[in-house]
Amino acid sequence: MTWFQTLRVALRAIWRNRMRSFLTTLGIIIGVGAVIAMMAIGAGAKSQIEQAFAAMGTNLLIVMPGSTTTGGSRGGFGSMPTLTWDDLEAIRSEVPSVKRAAAALRSTQSLVSEEQNWTTSVTGTSPEYFDIRNWPVSSGVNITSTDVEGGTKVIVLGQTVAEKLYGANADPVGQSVRVGTTPFTIVGVAARKGQSASGQDYDDAAFIPYTTFARKIQGGLGKYLQGTIFVEAISGEATSRAQTEVTALLRDRHHLGDGADDDFSIRNLAEIAGAQQQGTDTMTTLLASVAAVSLLVGGIGIMNIMLVSVTERTREIGVRMALGAKPADILLQFLVEALSLAMAGGILGVGFGVGVARWLAGRFGWPVLVQPQVIFLSAAFSGAVGIIFGLYPARRASQLDPIDALRYE
Repeated sequence: MTWFQTLRVALRAIWRNRMRSFLTTLGIIIGVGAVIAMMAIGAGAKSQIEQAFAAMGTNLLIVMPGSTTTGGSRGGFGSMPTLTWDDLEAIRSEVPSVKRAAAALRSTQSLVSEEQNWTTSVTGTSPEYFDIRNWPVSSGVNITSTDVEGGTKVIVLGQTVAEKLYGANADPVGQSVRVGTTPFTIVGVAARKGQSASGQDYDDAAFIPYTTFARKIQGGLGKYLQGTIFVEAISGEATSRAQTEVTALLRDRHHLGDGADDDFSIRNLAEIAGAQQQGTDTMTTLLASVAAVSLLVGGIGIMNIMLVSVTERTREIGVRMALGAKPADILLQFLVEALSLAMAGGILGVGFGVGVARWLAGRFGWPVLVQPQVIFLSAAFSGAVGIIFGLYPARRASQLDPIDALRYE
């Protein structure tokens, strides 16, 4: 028999028992569908985490002030300023693995236009901050070094603030807005940044030169930096090295002894992102492993049905052997039947899994990302299940004695 004849005979045998064949493949359908859906959810969650941390900025360290113990009372990080402007300059000039560094002074202020008002976060910073955060402007220009040196009253609005004050699709560049009681000229609108992993709206913010912030909002540019320092390493691989070098520099500048605790804190966003991605990968692997059990159950179902089929068709097998069919032909026929059942279940399972993933995305708003390689591997694995679990029934059929098979009732 040719391969085409063998396939036609196998498909005809499957079609004669359509309902039984469908129920046999149901385990494969559920298994493949569950694997694809779970992997799609895991990949979507991982992609969302990567996008959230990419929005924060690449190779980013955030240096926060700490506190000292005073009168037996000790506060948490940020409760007392310990970073100085000289620390910022030292980080920029003395740490070889640091590419850029910028101060970020924050305060919640009310912004008032001619017709609207909106309370938002106002950040005093320098041009390097936008480079560190990978945050260009969508219209107008950014804060410049000249603005910082001169303490000019210019402001860059986030997309959300611009929409709240001037309406959607408006271009407020060149107009005036009051921050508290101080008028500022809008020189730019930052590009849309989106939300953080915790749901914070990055675009609900406004930015002014830190010198202007210190004089008009904070009340003077003193020795201490009343905010945080954003640091960008020269590369992703150098982020951990930059953290170590910045820590050593600040401990030396703050004259901290070997046993003394740091009076500052450094957050490495790459490490946080890696930990979250590792947790997501672990959960995805666990869910996919549980779903893969359905494939094994489906394989056992195929083996069971093929054994029943061999018993039911014993006389047919005897007739084929009497007409000249070789054991290899019988083995191939039943193996092709098992493979056809498994591949049919795999194809239907792919459609089922993609449909479930899209339904979850629409129904619950879960991030999903269907990966072509997962679809291919799931279909290939279902085929392998058919061959593995169909091999024993096929061998049993091929080893039947023709005389005994013809006498079987």
